Amino acid sequence: MREFGYQRVSDVAGALAVLGADPDARFLGGGTNLVDLMKTGVERPARLVDVRELPLDGIESTKDGGLRIGATVTNSELAAHPEVRRRYPALTQAVLAGASGQLRNMATVGGNLLQRTRCGYFADVTKPCNKRAPGSGCPAIAGEHRNHAILGASDHCVAVHPSDMGVALTAFDAVVSYETTTGPGELPLADFYLPVGDTPHLETALPSGALITGVTLPPAPVAALSRYRKVRERASYAFAIGSVAAALDVRDGVVRDVRLALGAVASRPWRARAAERVLAGAPADGETFAAAADAELAAAEPLPHNGYKVTLMRNLVVAVLTELAEEATR
Repeated sequence: MREFGYQRVSDVAGALAVLGADPDARFLGGGTNLVDLMKTGVERPARLVDVRELPLDGIESTKDGGLRIGATVTNSELAAHPEVRRRYPALTQAVLAGASGQLRNMATVGGNLLQRTRCGYFADVTKPCNKRAPGSGCPAIAGEHRNHAILGASDHCVAVHPSDMGVALTAFDAVVSYETTTGPGELPLADFYLPVGDTPHLETALPSGALITGVTLPPAPVAALSRYRKVRERASYAFAIGSVAAALDVRDGVVRDVRLALGAVASRPWRARAAERVLAGAPADGETFAAAADAELAAAEPLPHNGYKVTLMRNLVVAVLTELAEEATR
């Protein structure tokens, strides 16, 4: 590990000033991803700027009925908050599925959104990786890719984004707030993550030196009946091989509103817009749910060893939507 400096800050302006003065510095939240990558040599910051004491640790209702979540709120605090559990239960479920209790106590909302891929080639500095070393190649395409992307990938990168929280936030149209030395800004989560394309090393649309200050969830009555389902290779703490965040409003047997996002299938949390279009106004039954899943997965381009994900995700979407439809009629 490279020797590094450490500085704790107590206000946003001070945090931005420190980072602006040292281009090799990095913001540190819980460190549950960054510190791991420093140990392997993937990340080599000259200074860590600890932002955990910034006044960004609150969760509060917005005037229009949504929720504002501060960037330094821990995953444990987020999952346990009564308004999150009541209004956006799939978000609570996603956070609880995402890590062990010890990690949830440390990890922050802002850091969760910025976590890097868990691809083995990315984590091994002795291997080429376009995300880590642009232009060096993507050995996963011809190598180990069983858990890699089936949607939105490219010839330059087939890694997936590991966040569970991000999948639920994507389903509910979350908006990321940030600060820069020139002022504040916002990015809908749908625009926050960049398509992988031929520049997989460019992962988010955050301006250089920006500090995430919070995430806002707009009011979404449909989210009150929502679910997050994660499939993993072992029942204990593990990253997803496929996941679904879904919310459903059914009236008189017809889908009146729906939110659907998929995880562990692309380089970013994947909003299932094609599936949502099929579902809107259609009968809330297995035939419709299967047609919606097929519409979304029609764009899938699996590699030789991850084609199972197409079937897995189809079954997962149908199962979760069926459970929600049955619950809506009780």
